[in-house]
Amino acid sequence: QVQLVESGGGVVQTGASLRLSCVVSGSTHLTNALGWYRQTPGKQREFVAAIGSDGIADYDFSVAGRFTISADNAMKTVYLQMNDLKPEDTAIYNCSAGVITGLRSFSFRYWGQGTQVTVSS
Repeated sequence: QVQLVESGGGVVQTGASLRLSCVVSGSTHLTNALGWYRQTPGKQREFVAAIGSDGIADYDFSVAGRFTISADNAMKTVYLQMNDLKPEDTAIYNCSAGVITGLRSFSFRYWGQGTQVTVSS
């Protein structure tokens, strides 16, 4: 099993920045990709960003240019630097771990509990 614990959420104003962190533990040899998803009440969980052990990252168009995903070499900690935050970024952000399935393609199996990000206008 793989365990993931997120931190770094909070309440900020429009235009502010936040940095989310996620620590991965357990059977990390089963995974070579880490990602972030987000969910708001009444909506399906949506992809935000992901990165593989090869360093190749992918972003949803809604956050490209504002958010940056990074991970340590051991793929045991993943970060999401979020700049120029907007009210529509308000959500619970979940960290995920999985495998690379192709170029900028990932499959996630393990999930953290999430951290709340609230952006006020």
